[in-house]
Amino acid sequence: MQQLNRMVVFATVVEKGTMAAAAEALGMSASAVSQQIRRLEAGTQVSLLHRTTRKLTLTEAGAAFYRSCAQVLELARQAEQRLAELRDAPVGELRIAAPVGFSGRPLTDALAPLLQAHPGLSLRLFFHDESIDLIEQRIDLAIRVGHLEDSSLVARHLGDSPLLLCAAPAYLARRAPLRRPEQLLELDWLSLSQERFHTLDLRHAGSGEQQRLRMESRVVCNNIVSLRHFTQAGMGISVQPEAEVRAELADGRLQVLLPEWKLPPLGIYIVTPRRDAQPKVRYAIEALRHTLLRD
Repeated sequence: MQQLNRMVVFATVVEKGTMAAAAEALGMSASAVSQQIRRLEAGTQVSLLHRTTRKLTLTEAGAAFYRSCAQVLELARQAEQRLAELRDAPVGELRIAAPVGFSGRPLTDALAPLLQAHPGLSLRLFFHDESIDLIEQRIDLAIRVGHLEDSSLVARHLGDSPLLLCAAPAYLARRAPLRRPEQLLELDWLSLSQERFHTLDLRHAGSGEQQRLRMESRVVCNNIVSLRHFTQAGMGISVQPEAEVRAELADGRLQVLLPEWKLPPLGIYIVTPRRDAQPKVRYAIEALRHTLLRD
């Protein structure tokens, strides 16, 4: 490290032309600058400067050495400029983790304009329906849904998404008409979980009556998209985020069961490893907040 400091002093002396001018630029005394040059020459065992009473000139070795020192200084300046850009503007690689259900329009609509507006920003996406370690995977920002475990992570609540009980019309056609939540126990349950049994809480929108059912899953899956395909294939009923099945409901591939009975909404959160987020993270949070709340 001392040698690097001496290289900086030497390059500054060459650029400024005198020891005194270099000392002023570096915030050092002229004698300290002279001492650093002498130690640099002693360490390299090469004379770098011709000294006269009126000026300094480079030796042949000094000229070659200066070119290398100038390259080091330029790299240092570029690194410093890069840090300033990271501090003030959304640049660099943005690493985002999200549930698989967000892999379609929601993230595209939010982040494509951000990338177009900031050419220095790149994006890497990780889609998992299970939580991953944000620190280990160097994730800048994660979208998480449902109940959040206590942790040192910083969570920002974006809003809530309605959940719907869904099934394929062909599956329902083979069953008796549904009028009460208890009848769900007689149907095939498809669950986004790691457990075979799942608790289903329902509340009647009119009377306020509440029902809690313990559902035994026929299909257990850790991927919401795969679960949706099983539901569309007529394998049973599942809980689906309303925002993700609008197209399927509109064209009749899926049907809502017991629409007067409501499920607790699904909380949507943005989670970051630290509160003092970099500009790229702050810009992404605002873009996601605007788009996800709009949807």
